[in-house]
Amino acid sequence: MLKKRIISCLDVRDGKLAKSIKFIDTKDIGDPVETARNYYEQGIDELVFYDITASSDKRDIMIDVVSSVASQIFIPFSVGGGLRTVEDCTRVRLAGAEKVNLNTAAVTNPDLIAQTSRAMGAQAVVLSMDVLAVPVSSSIPSGYEIVTHGGRTHTGIDAIEWALRGEALGAGEIVVNSIDADGTRSGYEIRLTRMIADSVRIPVIASGGGGKPEHCYEVFTEGHADAALVASILHYGEYTIRQIKEYCASKGVPIRMTA
Repeated sequence: MLKKRIISCLDVRDGKLAKSIKFIDTKDIGDPVETARNYYEQGIDELVFYDITASSDKRDIMIDVVSSVASQIFIPFSVGGGLRTVEDCTRVRLAGAEKVNLNTAAVTNPDLIAQTSRAMGAQAVVLSMDVLAVPVSSSIPSGYEIVTHGGRTHTGIDAIEWALRGEALGAGEIVVNSIDADGTRSGYEIRLTRMIADSVRIPVIASGGGGKPEHCYEVFTEGHADAALVASILHYGEYTIRQIKEYCASKGVPIRMTA
């Protein structure tokens, strides 16, 4: 059985580590390079770097910050935000990222997933989905809609439909980020995560709402997630990476422990 992963998310705005609640009320909280190094030394399995305003500001990702983070860690590292072309993705890979996260640009141009997968391999392409709970309708039968530009733009696309399409186009992983749970620390959106995980054959990363080790355990066992993305509980020092892993391991979850 593959071991479950704990992944830390570094949301970066104007070169600084930032955190929001439901994609609003964003605050600067630290230095992303220093934080990345700290989490690496604590035993995090992977890191995800999001330039959270690159798409909405219609600018390129801050490649210097990506390079600085990559120089400090020796674990899988993925990057998203402002990636619109295969060339953008290549530039990020050359700066030290192992994977690229495609979100807004993939919705605008779905073939970008296929192009990037062909160029880099599916294992390097992560489809990052920002999802909002909405009333069930004929166009959104799951009750979950894909939104873009940092949650600012409704697309009318059903989340399950988009996950399946992303997999078919060549994505190797999917991040399911619940905007309703984002930053609340009240638990992952279990139903949404399970629906996506049970629909696709590629790994699913749960994002949004992790507030304590129990939440990671729940999303692994009830949400069928392959990985749990955590942010606030680490950023604010409420739990350590070891505490999260030890709790999950004590409950029988297969997880990689570090010395």
